[in-house]
Amino acid sequence: MLEVGLTGGIGSGKSLAAHYFEQLGAVVVDFDQLARDVVERGTEGFDEIVATFGDEILTQGELDRAKLATIVFSDAQARTKLEAIVHPRIRSAYAHFVSEQEPDAIVIAQIPLLAESTHDYEFDLVITVSAKREARTLRLRERGLKDYQIVARMDAQASDDEREAISDIVINNDGTEDELLRQVENIYEERLWPMRQMGA
Repeated sequence: MLEVGLTGGIGSGKSLAAHYFEQLGAVVVDFDQLARDVVERGTEGFDEIVATFGDEILTQGELDRAKLATIVFSDAQARTKLEAIVHPRIRSAYAHFVSEQEPDAIVIAQIPLLAESTHDYEFDLVITVSAKREARTLRLRERGLKDYQIVARMDAQASDDEREAISDIVINNDGTEDELLRQVENIYEERLWPMRQMGA
């Protein structure tokens, strides 16, 4: 099995890159989805978050992610508290996911906050998707985010330099979707597939 960490700042295009890897045959696990799963209503994660942040983060009894995001992206201590609740549970969920895959699978772990995480993941390879701040801002506006939300989320994340420092491969995504696809195809065919064949 080959385990690959795929990271990038908000709006960089890592989700699209992950989709392309999946089309080529990789198995993709989205850590954002794992983060949602481990704090669903009825889980211990949900109970601990409510106990930590209070009922004001709930809407009709459900976790209001927008309210929680507003809190943690404006308060570093609050973000640290949330990460202490969520990260260990994500690691456990990821380990379970990997255990269910075929032994020769290429697993792409899509992790937005890999550079920021204090937890070590033993990936065979780390790939970063980078894009200029202007391009990322335009993409996020198209998703409906306000400029102040975009700035807060970008500033709360690691810089491109910090992400690239932990990476083996950097994908530049300032261009078109076709250009991104070509880069992903080249990486899959020239790096990932040969590594898996050699047993990483």
